[in-house]
Amino acid sequence: MSEENKKPTPKKQALGRGLGALLTDSQSQRNTGAVENSLRKPPVTSNMDEIPLEQIETNPFQPRTHFDQDALEELADSIKTQGIIQPITVRKLSPEKYQLISGERRYQASKLAGLQKIPAYVRTANDQQMLEMALIENIQRENLNAIEIALSYQRLLTECELKQEELGDRVGKKRTTVNNYLRLLKLPPDIQIALRDNSISMGHARAIINIDDPAKQLYIFKKIVNEGLSVRNVEKLVRELSTGNSPAKKEASRLDPDKEREFKQLQFKLSSHFGTKVNVKTDENEKGEIKIPFVSTEDLNRILDLLNM
Repeated sequence: MSEENKKPTPKKQALGRGLGALLTDSQSQRNTGAVENSLRKPPVTSNMDEIPLEQIETNPFQPRTHFDQDALEELADSIKTQGIIQPITVRKLSPEKYQLISGERRYQASKLAGLQKIPAYVRTANDQQMLEMALIENIQRENLNAIEIALSYQRLLTECELKQEELGDRVGKKRTTVNNYLRLLKLPPDIQIALRDNSISMGHARAIINIDDPAKQLYIFKKIVNEGLSVRNVEKLVRELSTGNSPAKKEASRLDPDKEREFKQLQFKLSSHFGTKVNVKTDENEKGEIKIPFVSTEDLNRILDLLNM
């Protein structure tokens, strides 16, 4: 179903309270309790108009950097048939220049559909309001991945100077939920990328984050990818790593990707030098041994010659 055809559910209405608090006009503010939250900001007013697409520029505060081309083309086909059902939101920069606040998918799809004009709510907003509205509008989208949500939460905290309690109110989420997303940004980059690309789920990531050691986190991540572990299996593995003497902990404790790569390169070089498969073993303290096998006395003497012995 296209974005324009989706009907709001009670859940979406609840989530929309944060965005509504930013977008309501002064009359709505007088009729609700939102006036207290808006005192520190200039009033936000709006009217709807048909605006030429060529007069609209994209939002520099847009938190999303990737839009699926196939999905855009599907939306464009829907717009050709049914038109724009939900207007975009813009702010006016000059008499013939506007800037997107929200609705970039509809804006891009409308260009693909060949429209000349698009219905839009024209609002008055400063840069901070622009950023806050764009971030919150995107957070409330169903198809946003966990890392995009986490990054948007972080930007609201840092760039919009919100506290976690205020952020929870804005996006209609509990503080613990917000904190769970923010914790994802502490995971190693490889795991964040996999979560962004849906290679692992939010459940996998929430289990991994309970381990503090990045090397162990990467060990679990590799097992998820290589063995297709379920979230329940990952939670069990995390418990094993936390108990002390499990085989999983011993294996993970030896795992340091950079060091492991160095030792493998060393092993390859030694094997090439001695003309036989050399085995290099090391533990988490970087202690270990080098084994150089030989198949005969003659082979041993050859190796000793290479060692200048």
